[in-house]
Amino acid sequence: MVARRLPRVAALLTAGLLAVTACGAQAGQGPEPSPAAMRLGPAAPAAPVAASGGLGAAAGRDTPSLTVPPVTAPRKTLRLGAEGKTVTWLQKRLTELGYRPGKADGQYGPTTLAAVWAFQKVNGIKPTSTIARRTWEALETPKTPRVLAPRGRETRAEVDLTRQILVLYVGGEVELISHISSGSGIPYCETATWQGSEQEFCGSATTPTGNYRTTWRVSGWHRSYLGELYNPIFFNGGIAFHGALSVPLHPASHGCVRLPMNVAEELPGKLGKGVPVHVRGRFRGA
Repeated sequence: MVARRLPRVAALLTAGLLAVTACGAQAGQGPEPSPAAMRLGPAAPAAPVAASGGLGAAAGRDTPSLTVPPVTAPRKTLRLGAEGKTVTWLQKRLTELGYRPGKADGQYGPTTLAAVWAFQKVNGIKPTSTIARRTWEALETPKTPRVLAPRGRETRAEVDLTRQILVLYVGGEVELISHISSGSGIPYCETATWQGSEQEFCGSATTPTGNYRTTWRVSGWHRSYLGELYNPIFFNGGIAFHGALSVPLHPASHGCVRLPMNVAEELPGKLGKGVPVHVRGRFRGA
């Protein structure tokens, strides 16, 4: 499938303002093993992915702080839409810590907001668009994400359904941390035109917990029977990591793991085929 150019409006939709995208594999797009075949075996090797620097070892379940230089935060209250040097400082600091706020352009928009949400969730702060005292303090002494698979491979992806975050480890160190939106848990039945005929598709809209591996992928937009996915990387049947124009704070997908569009642009270059994916937790609401 030919990739479409990302519309400018995509960044404005990251915070959940439009568009429901969904999961579902398209027949003939690539090999799609059964969920049982994808579950981890003890001797199965992980696909190599090149490391590009780390932010702290993944050993242990909770590490109190990252191995980054100490900083003094600006401590100026920021709200969505703010501009200036304080926003640039925020963006650079988030990037340094493994989050993906977009370009350090001094503009506090939805792409930076998604990174702020991820950071706040990792540091035990209720997600909000306002950057105030607690968030500035956490930026000075940040925590690492809680390790979900302490005996996992050094290169792996962990999906925390409770906190709604994705953490990618490369070489045993944190490489990338992102806000996500997983399956809503609401049963659905939807009618769609698929393979030339109108068909009904039903499911539970859940993101199952368990241990899996990345399988096939598509570059650019991929049409499934429930919607369109951007740069999907499948890891459990028709369930994939993928970019979406709507990534709200609550679980909202049909079962896939939605990512901000800028993260979905970067992830395929860092998450190879056959890499372990560990899905844990349960969303309990605000």
